[in-house]
Amino acid sequence: MQTPYYLVDKSLLLPNMEKIAWLREHSGAKALLALKCFATWSVFDMMSEYMDGTTSSSLFEVKLGREKFPGETHAYSVAWAPDEMGEVLASSDKVIFNTAQQLQRFEAVSRDHTRGLRVNPGVSTSDFDLADPARPFSRLGEHAPEDIEPVADLISGFMFHNNCENADFERFDAMLGMIEQRFGHLIRKMEWISLGGGIHFTGEGYPLDRLAERLKRFAGQNEVQVYLEPGEAAITGSTTLEVTVLDTLFNGKNLAIVDSSIEAHMLDLLIYRESAKMKEAGDQEWMVCGKSCLAGDIFGEFRFEKPLSPGDRLSIQDAAGYTMVKKNWFNGVKMPSIAVRELDGRVRMVRDFTYADFSAALS
Repeated sequence: MQTPYYLVDKSLLLPNMEKIAWLREHSGAKALLALKCFATWSVFDMMSEYMDGTTSSSLFEVKLGREKFPGETHAYSVAWAPDEMGEVLASSDKVIFNTAQQLQRFEAVSRDHTRGLRVNPGVSTSDFDLADPARPFSRLGEHAPEDIEPVADLISGFMFHNNCENADFERFDAMLGMIEQRFGHLIRKMEWISLGGGIHFTGEGYPLDRLAERLKRFAGQNEVQVYLEPGEAAITGSTTLEVTVLDTLFNGKNLAIVDSSIEAHMLDLLIYRESAKMKEAGDQEWMVCGKSCLAGDIFGEFRFEKPLSPGDRLSIQDAAGYTMVKKNWFNGVKMPSIAVRELDGRVRMVRDFTYADFSAALS
């Protein structure tokens, strides 16, 4: 198969799904796929057997969730536009407003819909200011109980999203306790509470049993239905970005240029100054570089058993989250195709991108 392409392996996706199913059964919580992280609907048939639906960040994600993923469709956006509300309400089971002002602005048109409000507890686990929902002057949700109380009767649930790549159960437990202490009197007026995503509960060694007990206790004490919104947790480790070495050179380090680009195909690596992941072996050190004209288009430095040469195939690991949903046409670099490896080992191409797609994205 011609590179570059993302390869989603259902056999690697399955363990995540099984952990989600176990957590749902033992905690009573429902799990919604966060489409902002992963929206490759060719595997939604499998994922929908283990999850309860989707949650969104925009009108288009709402519509995709309704169209492609059986189950509940939650509609959230940092700000809804007036011309969007008709479609949002027609395509969702719940609509979640970011502020009390947005809730009041659309109160009349959404009156017959299940409604919620995002609440910002002022604490998070993000190590990056860019991604920290509790950063100073954050626009993400209502912060003060006194601003929420006047509109509490207009909604039936809250959405808290303050975890970010949080693999520490103790930290999650402590923050949930802080949320209960500060907003508990309001939570107990609600019917459902979403605790958002960013909880890395499918990671190796995570105490899933303790998380299940904590969620069940939170739901029971507050008499609410709990929702989780896993993104990375649902698809971690399931996907590779398959690339080919096009050229090599030496400029103080061994450099290999591949037929892909972090700027165009794994943008989060560039945004957060992170290295890609690759299975390493041997003592041959090479810097793997993207083919765009951006000087810093570099996947990272890795060790190989032998020197790299044009034509060598490489697999960038753990390449599902925030990649396909962020890919772009920078430099006109060919966008990676999308392939799926079925449970029986058969690989099928589900989408190829051509010049016509590049041209159609412009005007």
